[in-house]
Amino acid sequence: MTNLPPIQFTVTAHREPPTLTVRVGGELDYDTCGEFVDAVVRELYDATELRDVRLDFTDLAWIDSSGLSALLMIHRHTSTAGTILHLDHRPEFLQRMLELTNVLDHLTAPAAPAGIEADGRRGDVTGAGAT
Repeated sequence: MTNLPPIQFTVTAHREPPTLTVRVGGELDYDTCGEFVDAVVRELYDATELRDVRLDFTDLAWIDSSGLSALLMIHRHTSTAGTILHLDHRPEFLQRMLELTNVLDHLTAPAAPAGIEADGRRGDVTGAGAT
């Protein structure tokens, strides 16, 4: 049995408004998902006039449930910012995970306008439940 070194995790961002492209390499897991979310969110909120956030998974070697949770967190931020999240160059193992967990359509759905829920209902504008 060979003892291979771990694959180095990398995340690189490139802004060219109206698009932010973030390339992910290595293993997106418990140890790396915080760095991934932080990098995307920092770029997302530092930019102006973004319409699209493209996550490029060409160099992704593996993803676990923590990585999937990170994708859901990034989707929350892109929706809040009014941008559309794209998952580009998905390897088969990522595609399979997204289909098995039934989140692919959720992650790639267009952002709803501010104050409108994804199902078309208006959000609670007061911040408190009416009785």
